[in-house]
Amino acid sequence: MIKYILCLSIIHLVTTEFTAQDCRELGFLKGQLMCSSCEKLDDFALEALKPHCRECCTLDQLPAADRRYPKAILEVCTCKFRAYPQIQAFIKSGRPAKFPNLTIKYVRGLDPIVKLLDNSGTVKETLSITKWNTDTVEEFFETHLENVGTVGSKASFSVIEEEDESDYLKTNRV
Repeated sequence: MIKYILCLSIIHLVTTEFTAQDCRELGFLKGQLMCSSCEKLDDFALEALKPHCRECCTLDQLPAADRRYPKAILEVCTCKFRAYPQIQAFIKSGRPAKFPNLTIKYVRGLDPIVKLLDNSGTVKETLSITKWNTDTVEEFFETHLENVGTVGSKASFSVIEEEDESDYLKTNRV
């Protein structure tokens, strides 16, 4: 009888999914643990944790390298160029010309961000790029923007200037 109960409890443990509390007790945060992270346990000689990790993980979406967007907007304030010289270097170089589906938008007071859009122009992801260097910005766009062919013409990108530079305090008036 005891063997039967023990066998049933083992079957129950094997067939049921770990709860968030179970995972927390094992040292995992169920809602934040991606299954791709479980594969990295081998790198740190933590193979013994792998089965529990797999029970607590959430399936990854498409790998980031596989997701491509038809359009992107790099938003930045020119007044912040001094704080982010790597972003200024990217914008002032010829690198943005490689990406005809990239728009550079100057927004007053904004730290540099990238908005990734779908075909209808809806923002799907927004990323802060304050810590990125020039090469990282270029590599990101090469990886995440769809390739747009430029047959017989030089590639270009759009720049949206700030509106009405002459009176920047206009919106602050009472």
